Amino acid sequence: MLDPNDLTEADTDVSSLIKFNGHAETVQKILDVVKKTAYGIDFVLWGLENQAKIHYAMPLRHMVGDAFSYLKEYNEIAAKNKKDGHFESSDEFLSNMKKTDRLHPVISLCVYYGEEPWDGPLCLADMLEIPEKVRPMVSDYKMNLLQLRASETCDFQDPEVAAVFDISRSIYERDYQRINTVYKNRNITSELGIVIGAITQSQKLIDHALESERKGGQVNMCTALEELMNEGKLEGRREGRLEGIQATISTCKSFNASKDVTVKNLMKVFSLSEEDAAGYVEEYW
Repeated sequence: MLDPNDLTEADTDVSSLIKFNGHAETVQKILDVVKKTAYGIDFVLWGLENQAKIHYAMPLRHMVGDAFSYLKEYNEIAAKNKKDGHFESSDEFLSNMKKTDRLHPVISLCVYYGEEPWDGPLCLADMLEIPEKVRPMVSDYKMNLLQLRASETCDFQDPEVAAVFDISRSIYERDYQRINTVYKNRNITSELGIVIGAITQSQKLIDHALESERKGGQVNMCTALEELMNEGKLEGRREGRLEGIQATISTCKSFNASKDVTVKNLMKVFSLSEEDAAGYVEEYW
């Protein structure tokens, strides 16, 4: 829907002064990214929120940000109208807005790139306890969500963006076979490698990308894949070891063994220090 060449920077600070019943309060609101694009002779504001974690108030956050953007433009229009003073009626004078004045649409998008599936609300109504009798009168506000884990049906026109989503999603799914099949003979820029490593919290990939940058700026996915698989195997061994420790503690407890005896068993079976073994016992007893 958007041509990157048509986008221009816009102010990310939509903080505003809220006045109500004689009370005034400044509310701070800064978006991650805001761009402006022309549609014919008019323009649309696009706001972007980047989320690594699930935010259970995101629809409200979007609603407030969008409302502040509209309020900011209204204040600009009202100030201009007051300065010009060319009102056609008392109603226009009261609202400081002419009958023909229009605000420009604001569209916000949340890009969630966390590993866990989004289980938060998708609209304001999901955050409310609404009695059925009044539900038709409650105004809802939906949010636009792009979820990396569920982006396989998305068609990205930019191949680099497509690669970031595709590789990151495959890493989350531990689908190294797909990465090997699709990308083993393809190089990606070190910048993309760093982005993918940051998204998936893979320090191995980040280090590999930084090293590749020093050597020429290209990341060979075949080499990076081996490091990712080794990282996954190491993590698997750590998880398996922890499960074994937990099972041993549970068994000792079921046979009414004391904590001291359990500590000695952990030291013997898993080659732990007495301090580490005691720490596991205290945590999982």
